[in-house]
Amino acid sequence: MYSNDNRIVVTLDAGGTNFVFGAMQGNKQIVNPITTPSNSHDLDLCLKTLAHGFANIIESLDTPPVAISFAFPGPADYPAGIIGGYLPNFPSFRDGVALGPYLEEKFGIPVFINNDADLFAYGEAMAGALPHINEMLEKEGGTKRFSNLLAYTWGTGFGFGFASAGKLHIGDNSCTETFCLPLRNHPDIIAEEGISARAIVREYLNAGGEDLSALRKYFHQTGAKAFIQADGSLLTEENFELTPATIFNIAEGAGPGGEENGPNTRIARNRSAAVRSFQHFGEAAGDAIATAATLIDGLIVIGGGITAARKYIMPSLLSVMREKMHTFGGDSLGRLQFSVYDLDNPQEFKQFVKGAPKEIAVYGSNRKITYDPQKRTGITFSTLGASRAISLGAYSYALSHL
Repeated sequence: MYSNDNRIVVTLDAGGTNFVFGAMQGNKQIVNPITTPSNSHDLDLCLKTLAHGFANIIESLDTPPVAISFAFPGPADYPAGIIGGYLPNFPSFRDGVALGPYLEEKFGIPVFINNDADLFAYGEAMAGALPHINEMLEKEGGTKRFSNLLAYTWGTGFGFGFASAGKLHIGDNSCTETFCLPLRNHPDIIAEEGISARAIVREYLNAGGEDLSALRKYFHQTGAKAFIQADGSLLTEENFELTPATIFNIAEGAGPGGEENGPNTRIARNRSAAVRSFQHFGEAAGDAIATAATLIDGLIVIGGGITAARKYIMPSLLSVMREKMHTFGGDSLGRLQFSVYDLDNPQEFKQFVKGAPKEIAVYGSNRKITYDPQKRTGITFSTLGASRAISLGAYSYALSHL
């Protein structure tokens, strides 16, 4: 939407370890990013770091920016620009910090702060999955169009945001969340305990996978020096950690306990545990996503590092979303009141586009019209990547509010 807009917005990727400052124009980054330690443990130093980083970016621009816009961890009152509460990665912010007003006074331009998952949703709605799917529907001759998007980030936690008709919805309390829905089969546990990096590690061990000490020992037993990971990087004894990426490598047969030179029983046990950990993840995610999709009728996009394992996650996720429910009278109906399609599967996408069009007569006339009565949604994985989508969301959000 803003690909030809000349206005510049300064952005920030705010992590507990590092800050990455940048600037966008026409939906593109226009400067070399500046990376600094976040100094999140010390409030005075952290605020000075933020001010200094933004100042350096602004000084490098030929044209003054119209706004600063970025994602920052919550809890927060985002419209007011106030960060405060329990922030594990920013302990110095716990008593409440008027970050937006501080930066506005410092630089004299509007400052917009939002949750990262909300900005991911907005970026995908404005310049990612939503317009792309609508363009594909038009290209393939489909008559249906979508205006609502539910967006999820899979990583350290289970992030959620949604946008409708070009507007980001953050709620009255800056608190549109699904991480705290009940976990499938554990109604007193939050869903994020089953849909997160820690959940995959826990389920891998629960399913019989070897722990970190056993896998480290394996290097010594085999004399192996390194393994090539799925992303092409080297995994050595020194840098080895039990993470979702490692567990994915084990599922692929490319990591410790899964390479072809190991004992067959060891390979089978670890690979089975790895695959099962992602299946559990998919079941929990499918349940939580189905609950949200029941209330917010729209397309679904997913991003984040754990999406690399989607081939192990999607079958169980889709199975749960397509489950049947029943009435006391014995009637059966779908968990969702519409069909769910995997839009990254060419065959399913073809059916999604086609729908079930039919022709009906207009009462009292000879006229006939075609309509598609099939209710449906689709799930796709981000092609922008979470980081770029968040930047685009921050950029679009600022321009839409000026």
